[in-house]
Amino acid sequence: MSTVLDQETAPTRPPAPGSAEPAVRREVRRVRIGGPDPELVSHVVGSAAGALALSWMVYEQLVPMTGAIGFWLCWYVAFLALFAAMSATSLDRVGVTDRVVGALVTTAGLVLVACLVGIVVFTFLRGKDALSHLNFYTQTTAFIGPEAPLDQGGIVAAMVGTLEQVAISVVLSVPLAIATAVYLSEVRGRLARLVRTVVEAMSAVPTIVAGLFIYSMLILKFGQERSGFAASLALCISMIPVVCTTAEVVLRLVPNGLREASLALGTTHWQTVRRVVLPTARPGLVTAVLLGVARVIGETSPVLLVAGSTIELNADPMHGPMLSLPLFAFTQMKMPLDTAIARAFGSCVVLLVLVVVLFALARILGGRPPGHVSRRTLRRRAQQRQARARRPESEPAR
Repeated sequence: MSTVLDQETAPTRPPAPGSAEPAVRREVRRVRIGGPDPELVSHVVGSAAGALALSWMVYEQLVPMTGAIGFWLCWYVAFLALFAAMSATSLDRVGVTDRVVGALVTTAGLVLVACLVGIVVFTFLRGKDALSHLNFYTQTTAFIGPEAPLDQGGIVAAMVGTLEQVAISVVLSVPLAIATAVYLSEVRGRLARLVRTVVEAMSAVPTIVAGLFIYSMLILKFGQERSGFAASLALCISMIPVVCTTAEVVLRLVPNGLREASLALGTTHWQTVRRVVLPTARPGLVTAVLLGVARVIGETSPVLLVAGSTIELNADPMHGPMLSLPLFAFTQMKMPLDTAIARAFGSCVVLLVLVVVLFALARILGGRPPGHVSRRTLRRRAQQRQARARRPESEPAR
C-alpha cells in the first residue's frame, strides 16, 4: 500500500478587502512516499528502451565498433541522458539531479552485488566436482599422489588448521583490541594519541611483513619451530588494528546521556563502561570482531612463512607445520592438473561457507541489542502470569 501526501504547487492569493474577486484555487499535487511511483517506473522503462535502441543504432550501425562491454557502457550513458531529459519534463533541476544521483548509486550497488554473486557462483561451479565427494571432507592428501582422482583425499587437515589458527587469533586479539579501544574512547589518557598513531600504522602493515616479523623473532631468534601458533601470532598483527579501530568508532557512537545518567546514579567510571557502554555497543563490537576475522581468515603469505606446509593432519598448534584452507588452495592451484584445481576451488567454497557460519553464530550469540528479550523468556513470563492468574486468592504466593 502506497502513501501519498498533498503538496502545494501554487501559492494561494487571498482576495483583496471589499473585492468580489474569488480566491485562486489551490492546485494540489500528490507526492508518493511509499510504493512504486508510476511516473518514475515509466521514465526508467522508457529511458532504458530508448537508450537500447539508440546505442544499437549508433554503436552497431553508424560507428565501426564491437564488443559487449563498450556497447553496455554506451547504453548506460545514453540511459542517464534520456532519464534526465524525461525527468526534466515534470521536475525541477533539484529533482532531476536527485533522480540521476539515485540512478548512479543504485547502479553501483547492483554492480557490487553482481560481482559478489559472480565470484561465489564461479567458485562453486569450478569446485562442485570435488564438493560432491564425501571423502573431500573427511580425508587428507597425505597418502595420495598429485594425479589421484577426486574420490581420494580431502581437506580435513586444512579445515582443522584454519579453525585453530583463527580461534587462537580471536582469543589473543579481541581482548587486547577492545581494551585498547576502551582506552582511546573512554579513558583518553596521555598516551592516547601515541596509541592511536601506532594502531593506524599497524593497519597499513602488509601481512607479508607481519609474517616476516614473527618468523625473524619467534623462529630465527628464539629457535621455535614453525607451527600453527606462530601463524596465529602473525594473523594477530593484522587483526588487532581492524578490531580496535572499528570498536573505537562504535564506542564513540554510544550517547553521552547514558554515561551521564550512570555517573549521576553514583557509579564509578569503570562500572559505567562495564555495565552501560559495553552492553550498549555490543552489536557494534561483534561487527568489529567479524571484520577482524574476515580480514585474516583468507591470508596465505604469513601462514606460508611461519606455519610451514604439510599434507598431514596436525591438530597440535604448538608443534609442527600446520595446513590451512588458503594455503591448501594456493598449493593446489600451482599444480597444472584438473583434479588439483578442482580441490583448490572446493576448498575456497568451504572457506566461504565457514565464514558465513562463523558470522551467523557471532550474530546469534552477541548481536542482540541491549534489552532484547528472547522468545523463550517471553513464553516463560507469559506462563508465569497465567499461573498467577489461575492461582486461588486464598493460596499464598510463593
